Amino acid sequence: MNIETIRLTLREITLGDAEFILRLVNDPSFMSNIGDKGLRNTDDAKKFIRSGPWKCQEKPGYGQFVVELRESGEPTGVCGLLYRETLDVTDVGFAFLPQYRGHGFAFEAADAVMKYGYSTLGVDRIVALTSEDNVASIKVLKKLGMEFERTVKMSIDDPGTVLYS
Repeated sequence: MNIETIRLTLREITLGDAEFILRLVNDPSFMSNIGDKGLRNTDDAKKFIRSGPWKCQEKPGYGQFVVELRESGEPTGVCGLLYRETLDVTDVGFAFLPQYRGHGFAFEAADAVMKYGYSTLGVDRIVALTSEDNVASIKVLKKLGMEFERTVKMSIDDPGTVLYS
């Protein structure tokens, strides 16, 4: 499964992406806004790819996809749809390496993923979940036409996650 935009290609995550995933999830911004996935080496990353929530979604077509630059194939981040069972919602999520932030890639990828979700997967509602302090992501969500709906708790320890729809 590939999704293409003017500048990007989105494709399924493979075991060959382990080094990239390891760098991405250990980026300080990722860890503070999304959380520590506990990946410390490439073996951890491969296990996460094989059996983690980004790849192992019950609904076909769901999961995180690697976002690459079309011209070079350079991986820049991830973007995809995750089903959040506790909230019974489809969530669009994205994360990019620091050098690829601020170039419109998150908006371009999320817009393409949402169109894919609506048209190909038949999803009728897509939301986004983020930290209330994640100003950059909230800016992207607003550009996508989403608005703050409510604050939810994703776990007992969660101080509050904002839901945009």
